[in-house]
Amino acid sequence: MKKITLFFIAFIMQIYIANAQTAYITNYGSNTVSVINVATNTVTDTIPVGLFPFGVSVSPDGSKVYVANCMSNSVSVINTATNTVSATIAVGTAPISVSVNSDGSKVYVANKYSNTVSVINSPANSVSATIPVGSEPDGVSVSPDGSKVYIANEADNTVSVISTATNTVSATITVGNWPYGIFVSPDGSKVYVANHNDNTVSVINTATNNVSATITVGNWPYGLSVSPDGSKVYVTSSGANTVIVINSATNIVSAAITVGNYPTGVSVSPDGSKVYVANYNDSTVSVIDSITNTVSATITVGIRPTAFGNFISTYKQIVGLTSLSLVSTSIAVYPNPATDNLIIEAPQKATVEISTIQGQLIKTLVANGNKTNIDISAFPSGVYIVEMKTEKGIAVKKFIKE
Repeated sequence: MKKITLFFIAFIMQIYIANAQTAYITNYGSNTVSVINVATNTVTDTIPVGLFPFGVSVSPDGSKVYVANCMSNSVSVINTATNTVSATIAVGTAPISVSVNSDGSKVYVANKYSNTVSVINSPANSVSATIPVGSEPDGVSVSPDGSKVYIANEADNTVSVISTATNTVSATITVGNWPYGIFVSPDGSKVYVANHNDNTVSVINTATNNVSATITVGNWPYGLSVSPDGSKVYVTSSGANTVIVINSATNIVSAAITVGNYPTGVSVSPDGSKVYVANYNDSTVSVIDSITNTVSATITVGIRPTAFGNFISTYKQIVGLTSLSLVSTSIAVYPNPATDNLIIEAPQKATVEISTIQGQLIKTLVANGNKTNIDISAFPSGVYIVEMKTEKGIAVKKFIKE
């Protein structure tokens, strides 16, 4: 019995080691990217890139990291298997931020001083289109379905909405003063914009392209990120050395967390448990425990880290395809195969993560016991992994989407 127990513990450790996420921090002052193992909060590698790297975005499958090199007018493509630069792509003048779409096929780059967005065809590592936008574009974020790209234009206080079907601007939305960071909610219904010079966050309703709320936050809001379940918005307040937490349901600030000196970029881990913050002036990354809203670790990285964008991989390498449970065989996932709806039946509360068989995290939710119905009608056909974490242990199952 002891041998069996030890075997299962070792197997679970193997799963969590394989599922360890990685954060990629652009160091503006040392022309490098620091690679952080999110499980251990240690720097595992340092990668040379172009001059003054600023923006960063990780591809959905975790295989590539795109880095906007502000003074090289280029984007470095990092191969995460080798942690080396596999390609360098010329873009517009002073690329500030970068965002990869949900299937990894397109990369959008905001070029601050040419007032354009470069569209990179990722398989070819070449620019396929250049789109004029507003004045001095900074932040860029792609909608979850890939149909729209939102650009924060600092100098004219607007957000440009790009239709990816036509590569043209379909709408222009007036927001606050000096919009900088921008982030689309996981369900695509809202866009959050950090207005650096008036200490607010604009909330855009994507259905109407109107600002539905304006939230007062700390001094000089900079970067933005939203928790995987969409319940919290994290905003770096660079002038107050804090991270502001917004309740997305009420649009009310629920916490202000003291971090390092001049926080810039911010990203949430795929399970929502940790928030990583790049502190520009003290060359550190603060790690926030999202439950307690306290800093649980401080990591030294390169000089002047910015990490402006989505810098944590959502990729998860799943070990094995058979159902595994250390909790109870009473946890069920059905029907299997499924078409439009999936039911999870569990006797206790569970955090649920659904990933593709390739390891891309698709959905995170909380099942509160009994039966939880999940709409999977928009999921592409294929095999998916369901990982359920409860206070008694974990269960991993698979299902087929027809």
